[in-house]
Amino acid sequence: MTSIEHGAAPVAGINASYRTCRFSGLRIEANAETLIKVNAVAAVVFLLLGGLMGLGVALTRWPAIQLLPADWFYLILTGHGANVLLFWIIFFEIAVLYFASAVLLGARLAAPKIAWLAFFLMVVGAVMANYAVLRGDSTVMFTSYPPMMASHWFYLSLITFAVGALVAVMIFFATLVVAKAENTYQGSVPLVSFGAITAAIIAVFTLASGAIILIPTWLWSLGLIGGIDSLMYKVVWWGMGHSSQQINVSAHVSIWYAIAAVYLGAKPLSEKVSRMAFFMYILFLQLASAHHLLAEPGMSSTWKIVNTSYMMYLAVLGSLIHGLTVPGSIEAAQRRNGYDRGWFEWLTKAPWGNPAFSGMFLSLVMFGFIGGISGVVLGTEQLNVLMHNTIYVPGHFHGTVVAGTTLAFMAGTYMLIPLIFQRDILWPTMAKLQPYFFGIGAGGISLFMMGAGTLGVPRRQWDIGLTDAPHAFEFPAAAYLMMGLNGISAILAAIGGVMFILVVVGSILAGPKLAGTTAKLAFPLHDAGREAVSEYGSEKHPKLNGTIVLVTIFFTCFVLYYFVNWKYLSELWLFN
Repeated sequence: MTSIEHGAAPVAGINASYRTCRFSGLRIEANAETLIKVNAVAAVVFLLLGGLMGLGVALTRWPAIQLLPADWFYLILTGHGANVLLFWIIFFEIAVLYFASAVLLGARLAAPKIAWLAFFLMVVGAVMANYAVLRGDSTVMFTSYPPMMASHWFYLSLITFAVGALVAVMIFFATLVVAKAENTYQGSVPLVSFGAITAAIIAVFTLASGAIILIPTWLWSLGLIGGIDSLMYKVVWWGMGHSSQQINVSAHVSIWYAIAAVYLGAKPLSEKVSRMAFFMYILFLQLASAHHLLAEPGMSSTWKIVNTSYMMYLAVLGSLIHGLTVPGSIEAAQRRNGYDRGWFEWLTKAPWGNPAFSGMFLSLVMFGFIGGISGVVLGTEQLNVLMHNTIYVPGHFHGTVVAGTTLAFMAGTYMLIPLIFQRDILWPTMAKLQPYFFGIGAGGISLFMMGAGTLGVPRRQWDIGLTDAPHAFEFPAAAYLMMGLNGISAILAAIGGVMFILVVVGSILAGPKLAGTTAKLAFPLHDAGREAVSEYGSEKHPKLNGTIVLVTIFFTCFVLYYFVNWKYLSELWLFN
């Protein structure tokens, strides 16, 4: 699998140990490799914990089962949000940042001892948060709005985790400086590294927002501050809470490009256009957090209109560009690989049995059709009134964060196992099926929650039957059906999640070692993968008829769903 290179790095007094992956041709430094491993493993651990909590939440919201009592439901919901929206995703994103800097640029990791300190702080913070939640005095859910108050350990844990993550992001930036200074690459950084840079820049803004609001909230929980203004808290908190999901978008789009390059030899259609789309994320995506505040009377109408119209459209434009260029680059590469008959041979002959590719493409489709379209609807000021604070909201971000980001990160893990852990996939048949189980389940969760939200099912109510309410209210029968189908989808996604954990842990611990000259990958890389993923350059492409058809289908669905919601809105005033 590897050849070992020892010797002095270009900077005097600094030694670095490298190996060259014989499958990918990438030069991998030992410290970077180890830190990618530990961050990825920690991510999977918290995914397992958060996923089990999520299954408990879904089975409680299923009226026919209602698994947990109210107090345990809100406790588990708090833990679920922290583990899957913060810990699983950010640990994995740090692994992605180290991979996109040290590995793709062939550089040594800057300040590995400080990188270990960052990892230690993140682990301590994540473990402390789970302890604070499980002991029962921090049941404030993911948003933790005042005047609800958690234990001071809960706020301190999030601050500790955020500090560790911020330090890790600084290590990423320092590694870019090292790579440039030591001339480990030529020209501009590759597109995947550029996408990681945008994720890291957004992360700095996000973590700064978290510090600005969580530090005074921590002092409030200690009794050192008399109170926290609720509206001020919401505005600043969503600068962290929503923007953290924009880190995810940049990171998982980078993984889309990486997997297309490594497994198909695909280059971007246009480096400049794709980079501009990433740059638009930096400028505009954070403003999308405004849709959580549209029902707040303290925010001016001008602020709401600007953020949910002009700025929202600019933010969406970046994702629309990637929605064209990613499948376009795949089509161009597949046609170059010989699959050029008709409009769709490139797609039908794609490696659907490869879990990295299938997971990536399912993530691309569901992020666009489910998360993207619903995000624009939620982010439109007038339409937001239809589903604000209904279960439509978590339905939307399950379409972005679960069906989009989590599935993309799972696909990326299948790429990391042979490249970084130097193991082959232990159970390839299970691995082939896993993205479909998880993807279909996650897509169902999102769609059925959005359907229930459209019918008015509340976001934070554990019992939609409102059994003990002083004033009875009966939702339509369709709402109960939607919540039942949501529960079934959650079970399917949980099965897919368990399959992923089994494959990943089994492969890391007991997968065939990729050493020697006879080792074969269960899911082979493309011969031109190293060049495509680690060098600057655009694809020379033919006419992309298939991609144009797919994009046309997407826009048709977009327009139809958008105007269907305007019709729903008009019916609110039907009898006035």
